[in-house]
Formats: sequence, C-alpha cells, structure tokens
Amino acid sequence: MKTKFAKPGKSTSAVEVTHISKHGIWVLVGEKEYLLTKEDFPWFADGKISEVANVELLHGTHLRWPDLDVDIELESLEYPDRYPLVYK
Repeated sequence: MKTKFAKPGKSTSAVEVTHISKHGIWVLVGEKEYLLTKEDFPWFADGKISEVANVELLHGTHLRWPDLDVDIELESLEYPDRYPLVYK
C-alpha cells in the first residue's frame, strides 16, 4: 500500500535562519536568502543557536535578533556598498 502525502506548503514564516556554519548564517526573508558572513557580521559568532535562530522581521524592512540585541536593515544587505560596515 502506497501512502500519499500532501505537497509541502509554503513557509508561513516571513523570516528564518536556514543555516548556521563557521562561515556565517543564512537568513531567508520571503523568497530571498542572504549570507551574513562571520567577518562582516561578527555579532552572531558567540551566540547560541537558539539566540541566532530567534529572528524577527519588523515593518517588512528590518531584521531584529532580540536575544543578541542586533538590528539590521534589509536595504543594507541588498546594497552593502551604500552601508559600509564600521565594526571595530
């Protein structure tokens, strides 16, 4: 007897962390994925997986990690040349 499964539905989450590695994290916003490298976004390097995975999309344009006190505008990921990073 073959079992039929329904096709998987679309994600109901507007934003989610899809992958965490030693190189950085991948964040899916809608249907677009962004790589936040460890070099450019060091704030995630020491975070627990649960803290890094706890991301919110505010106003459709703003990513927030409340457990890490990190905020990133989507536009800065789309156009990084317009937003030079100055982390020291």
